[in-house]
Order: sequence, then structure tokens, then C-alpha cells
Amino acid sequence: MTTTFERLSAILVKDYKLAPEALVPEATLESLGIDSLAAAELLFSAEDVFRIAFPPEPVPLPTLGDVAAYIDGLIAQQHAGEAAARPDAHGGRGPARP
Repeated sequence: MTTTFERLSAILVKDYKLAPEALVPEATLESLGIDSLAAAELLFSAEDVFRIAFPPEPVPLPTLGDVAAYIDGLIAQQHAGEAAARPDAHGGRGPARP
């Protein structure tokens, strides 16, 4: 199973042609040459890959580790909410029957 950081790194290698060895949790987006427009595009890609929605208000995420941790939090929050809102497969009326 791959981590959020590994999946985020894969996006950066593929879409931004960054060297994998430069992608460490302490790396800042700025040091990787990712400006504000590229950061916005990265977040759009992350929304698709991780099936999450970023809130409209900006959050300071200076390093790749910060971005990965924030994504992990959104996944936990949003996917848990989806599971709670999803009715069980047989409508909650006792065990499913074949």
C-alpha cells in the first residue's frame, strides 16, 4: 500500500517532471519551483487522485510533508463522512437475504 506522500510524489514526478530524489517531506514547494499557479493545479490533481475536496479558504502548506498530512486529514474527515451517510446495502432491515 502506498502512502499519501508517495502518491503525491508520483503526481509531482509525472506532471511537473521533478526528480524523485528531490521529493522529501521537508522540501518546500518554492524550492521545487512550484509557484502559486502550479500549487493550485497540484491541488486540483490531488482532489482527483485522492477523491477529496479542498476547502475554498487557503491553508498554509509550506512543505510536501505538510501537504501530505493535510490530505491525510481531509481523507479521514471526508471519507468517514461518506461512510456514515451511506446506507447499508440492504436498507437496514436485518441480514441481507440471497
